[in-house]
Amino acid sequence: MAEAYFPVGPGLGLEENYLSLDDILMSQEKLPGRAESTLPRLAFALGQGAAAADSIPEGTKLEVPLWLAKGLHDSKRRIISVELPKIYKEAWRTVFSADANVVDLHKMGPYYYGFGSQLLNFDNPENPEIAQTILQATVGNSASLLQTFISRFRRLMDSSQNAYNEDTSLLVARLDELERALFRAGQKGLNDFQCWEKGQASQITASSLVQNYGKRKFTDVDS
Repeated sequence: MAEAYFPVGPGLGLEENYLSLDDILMSQEKLPGRAESTLPRLAFALGQGAAAADSIPEGTKLEVPLWLAKGLHDSKRRIISVELPKIYKEAWRTVFSADANVVDLHKMGPYYYGFGSQLLNFDNPENPEIAQTILQATVGNSASLLQTFISRFRRLMDSSQNAYNEDTSLLVARLDELERALFRAGQKGLNDFQCWEKGQASQITASSLVQNYGKRKFTDVDS
């Protein structure tokens, strides 16, 4: 039976992949911000009012989903301004620099890496440093998204390769969604290798595309 949905990977950049369920869920993550002008008829949608016709006054503090923040953020019109979430600020970058492995990324934000890349779409005083650290891996003593990923990746893959038939729920609970996907891939590779060693691997057969191509070639020769 064919699968109803073939998983599509996240964009992991400034733009989301709109065919990816992970990116759709990530776009629902909220950003702290501020209304730089009056926002008519948006109070109810953003949880700031009881009636659909209510407006949001200028200067109101907001929590806006990423997809809406990207639509409303315009440096020329100044509709809303967006603040950097605390997990990406300098204080937390220092924590990651000290030991990124101790941080429960899923608790702080299940899409830490993808969401952090999306923050570069907004004007923020710390964005140049974040962008530079992503591209150059390090600036001063600050930890970047890339550094955090690298420092956690080795332990992640070691765990996935050394936890055969063990309960990994506590380990997986602390991982970002990208890290969870990598852990599952590592576990699958380990299980497939164990099956091959025990002679339990399925027999390798030619794909249907190759078989059909061969049949067409023989038909052409006979004709």
